[in-house]
Amino acid sequence: MKRSLSLLLLLLLPFAFSCKRGGKEKESYVPVFSTYNSDSLKKKVPTVKNEIYYGILTPVEISTIFNRLGIPYNNDILNPITNKDLYLSSSKASINTGIYGVDFGYLKIFGLGQQMIDYMVTIREMSNKLGIPDSYLNDPIKKVQNDTSEPDTIFFLMNDAYTKMETHLREGGRESTAGLMVMGGWIEAMYIATQLVYNPEKPDAEVIQKISQQKYTLTTLLSFLKNYYDDPVVVYYSKKLKYLKNYFDSFDIYFKKGDLEIDTAKQVFRSTGSKMTVSIETLNKIKDYTAKLRTEMVKP
Repeated sequence: MKRSLSLLLLLLLPFAFSCKRGGKEKESYVPVFSTYNSDSLKKKVPTVKNEIYYGILTPVEISTIFNRLGIPYNNDILNPITNKDLYLSSSKASINTGIYGVDFGYLKIFGLGQQMIDYMVTIREMSNKLGIPDSYLNDPIKKVQNDTSEPDTIFFLMNDAYTKMETHLREGGRESTAGLMVMGGWIEAMYIATQLVYNPEKPDAEVIQKISQQKYTLTTLLSFLKNYYDDPVVVYYSKKLKYLKNYFDSFDIYFKKGDLEIDTAKQVFRSTGSKMTVSIETLNKIKDYTAKLRTEMVKP
């Protein structure tokens, strides 16, 4: 999967540059939120540039957005592990393998040992339904059970396991299954972020920024899934994601001239801040539709 992503960069670069161009189109919008700090605007002191990832991540990597958002703990937000036996089709198993991976990453933030183990075992059982070897997950599970590794080590082991799972599926000619797994992880991350840290009554600029910037990843994800329209489930969810993309396309993100750097090797944008024309109404629509889509995905 990751090799194929290099082919998608050409699709993303024009999209990215359109966010910082000047001209009449830019003047017709009034930014609602800004993440530039006062020092950056006045250029008094050097400012560290933030990174915006626009590629496709593993489900465990996706959950790192929670660290940046300072997300609170709420066990009710997760997909219960009791649902695992209800996912009988390959498509449901792959989507929820991605969802459970993000849930694991969420639990890792709080260092919840037994729950982490429960979700790791669940991920192994789900991957078994996809014909993925136990060996990819046995080592990280044993290390957690024996309490021999730090949480960060477990995180990297789990991320490596997901990478191996995706590679196994791809080499077996099942790229669409791997794509559904990544899609499930992305939706789960969006669901947790919009439900737990986004507050329409008191919107925080940094939270708005992280959610809004997912328009880049969504574009990448849709471009990737387009390669596997021979799978009717991929076609079905691609239509759903395109509907969600309409909300993201209704606003723009602007960067100061000369401030945006594009690292195609790491698939990140770097800038000191951005201005967004997104409205609370649009964010609420993104939140509600994401919740609707996620509810459908976790149902048997």
